[in-house]
Amino acid sequence: MQDEQLFPNDGAAVVIGGSGGIGRAVCQALAKAGCDVAFTYRSNATAAAEVQREVEAEGRVGHAAAVDLVDGEGVAAFLNGAAERFGRIHTLVLATGADISMTYVADIDPREWQRTIDGDLTGCFNALRAAIPLLRPKGGAIVAITSAGLLRHPPKDILSVVPKAGVEAMIRGIAREEGRHGIRANSIALGVIDTGLFTRLGERLTPEFIEAMKRNTALRRFGTAQEAADAALFLASAKSAFVTGHSLALDGGFSV
Repeated sequence: MQDEQLFPNDGAAVVIGGSGGIGRAVCQALAKAGCDVAFTYRSNATAAAEVQREVEAEGRVGHAAAVDLVDGEGVAAFLNGAAERFGRIHTLVLATGADISMTYVADIDPREWQRTIDGDLTGCFNALRAAIPLLRPKGGAIVAITSAGLLRHPPKDILSVVPKAGVEAMIRGIAREEGRHGIRANSIALGVIDTGLFTRLGERLTPEFIEAMKRNTALRRFGTAQEAADAALFLASAKSAFVTGHSLALDGGFSV
């Protein structure tokens, strides 16, 4: 029996935030599934070069670019350039997240609030707005990484939850509006994943607090970057061809 074709033979997948812990795993998974991969990073050129080598080690073409997501014109230039270089874009994965302070709503610094909204919510809007016209001719898939905090509120995490709520709303809107063009849009509501942002955040938390976070999940553990990448691969691939407008909770039972 011939293996099922998960992705188109032409074009490339794009990962916004491909040098981070989850984004890196997504790039690797897409490459292993047979995709050329173009991805963005913000400032860590060393990590981006490593990810590009990992993609190319799978026999695929990798392309990395430093992009400030707040710069709408720069985001559009990256996506248009990727479509021109690879022929088209068939997949967009939004794997960015803000490095936030853990703060109660009443204590949030308005400047941090604005930076977070600009980078996380407006940045995702810029990517989605630029990608949709490139996906319309042949269709494709959009997958956004959001937060399980939308399902059960984690105290002091509002700076993560609020922008991801906006991203979820955009994903549902795109699913409804762009389905006629063959564009599917889904999201993954992540719980705590032991990589990337959480690794840095963990340096500011006590061991007791971290253990309490684990006890808040039904499975009593944190997730892995590979588990997040596997979910993204499923939602981006032909295996979920009739799934759109859906949010998959990948949280170890945190929201139960």
